Amino acid sequence: MRAWARLFSDYLTSRGDDKPYTEQDYFDHVDGKPRYDGVRDMLASRGITLPEGTPDDSPDLETVCGLGNRKNSVFAAELQENGVTPYPGSVAFLDRAIASGYRVAVVSSSRNAVPVLKAAGLRDRFEHIVDGEVAAAAQLPGKPAPDTYLEGAALLGLTAGECVVIEDAQSGVDAGRRGAFGLVVGVNRGVGARALLDNGADFVVDDLDELVDSLAKPTRGDTPTAASSPAPEHSA
Repeated sequence: MRAWARLFSDYLTSRGDDKPYTEQDYFDHVDGKPRYDGVRDMLASRGITLPEGTPDDSPDLETVCGLGNRKNSVFAAELQENGVTPYPGSVAFLDRAIASGYRVAVVSSSRNAVPVLKAAGLRDRFEHIVDGEVAAAAQLPGKPAPDTYLEGAALLGLTAGECVVIEDAQSGVDAGRRGAFGLVVGVNRGVGARALLDNGADFVVDDLDELVDSLAKPTRGDTPTAASSPAPEHSA
């Protein structure tokens, strides 16, 4: 969130846009989406159209890909300067799920998912990671399309109906619903419970520590958990 704010606050000011970039802009246009989609949608919300460019564009170029690459440079600086502190309730939930025998995977639109998980000390918790790099290599569309979540379920050897999606982004709960997953849990990190419910969450919590005590060992026919971490670029 900090990286996106740094990018768009500076860029919109340079264009003479007198409407400040806000946290609501992040939730409405950027959160949970692949990087270039977030750039494109945010610019469109201000009536700005730029050439698409290519993923090799320099961060100095005024293209969708150039701005996306500039954001990644800002993100790397944020990671270096401020690091990552995981939500304690999410760690408690994750550890209880693993201890109870549930299988977990990360599905993130971010190409930075692995370095963020490493910085947070969580990389070793996950069998599989379907991130922006994996999606690009496999040509999978990002959220709100369900394809990356379906890939995560397949890597776990499970059907969508056997999995739970845990998401804090509107695009993510939408993806879970479109993919016909067994349960879609929204985590309200600021977007609002109503928005998550309207986009497909079955129910919403403010923190995953609310669900720790509900975890029990799965039996045949129970629903294992394919968990999405709040995506580093939205998280981060």
